[in-house]
Amino acid sequence: MKRQLLNYETLLKVTRAISHSKDPEEVVLMTVESIKTALDVKGCTVFLINRATNELEVAASYGLSDEYINKGPVSALKSIARSLQDGPVAITDVSDDPRLQYPEQAQKEGIVSILSVPIVAAGRVIGALRVYTAEAWDFTLEDVNFVQAMAYMVGMAIDMARHYKGLKESIEVLKSLRDPNLIKSRKWTPYEGVPVSVAPFDAT
Repeated sequence: MKRQLLNYETLLKVTRAISHSKDPEEVVLMTVESIKTALDVKGCTVFLINRATNELEVAASYGLSDEYINKGPVSALKSIARSLQDGPVAITDVSDDPRLQYPEQAQKEGIVSILSVPIVAAGRVIGALRVYTAEAWDFTLEDVNFVQAMAYMVGMAIDMARHYKGLKESIEVLKSLRDPNLIKSRKWTPYEGVPVSVAPFDAT
């Protein structure tokens, strides 16, 4: 019951942030931090699809090292790709799953299980929200529903900011990535503005 109440509180916290803030960086960063805390997992990352390269660009991350975040380009076609097409995908053991693009780097980071859910805006998939655990994790339906709900809210915040700011169709992701744990005086995501340039993913 305590876990369930914590999840509801987290949903309320992020929903309130969306309703009061036009700053998607604030909402996205709050989301990854809140999920990590609510589920007591190793880390959480929001990826957005760059349609020009078919790569997943990191929009915000919490709990993971810079080395892992910068491990290399993450392909939307190779890295747990089905979560962008069919919905939530759970990987219980990163050491023995062909759907993972960087299994060795994941093991080095101390990651054992991953849950990946799509981020949807205006009815189209624009990215993925991923949860990383340091121990084998059998994700429950409650876990999946909670993470998916958070992903929907991220998509809503990005879509609202897209309309509010009227940004052009071009992705602007900063190259230097830092763990928000190190930031005390300001919020952080590795991009300036909203990367709405990330056109919605279309399997066709």
